[in-house]
Amino acid sequence: MDFPQWPGEGASSESGIFFHTEDIAFSLSARDDWKDWLFSVAAAEQQTIQEVHYIFCSDEYLRQINVEYLSHDYYTDIITFPYADPGTLYGDLYISVERVAENAAAHQVTQEQELRRVMVHGLLHLAGYGDKTPDEQAAMRQKEDEYLQIFTGL
Repeated sequence: MDFPQWPGEGASSESGIFFHTEDIAFSLSARDDWKDWLFSVAAAEQQTIQEVHYIFCSDEYLRQINVEYLSHDYYTDIITFPYADPGTLYGDLYISVERVAENAAAHQVTQEQELRRVMVHGLLHLAGYGDKTPDEQAAMRQKEDEYLQIFTGL
């Protein structure tokens, strides 16, 4: 499996947040609202967004990435590939929209709410937050909840 080549790769000086799809039909409404929110999260974390690509895909597509690049044979909602040290946010975030929908139903929230949680989760990973230990998971969840609250305030 080869990773797609996105606009902005290579010698481009383009910066920002970009949304893509792989193997599914998916559209994010009010993209500017989502981008404004993600930029505000980065600013609150004292981070600069260089280039962040959100790639929405199916469960199977993301599982294949998980197998090929991380040697994990299981489904997940997001995989984050950081390309810079924390301080400058640069990376690819692959999100399974099927897994987001299942998690939303399991947690009794809307799919949009769960998608926001997953998207900010990935951005926080790029900012240097982990989630391997119980303490890291608690800190990550607290940050997710904090930033989910400001989305509605924009």
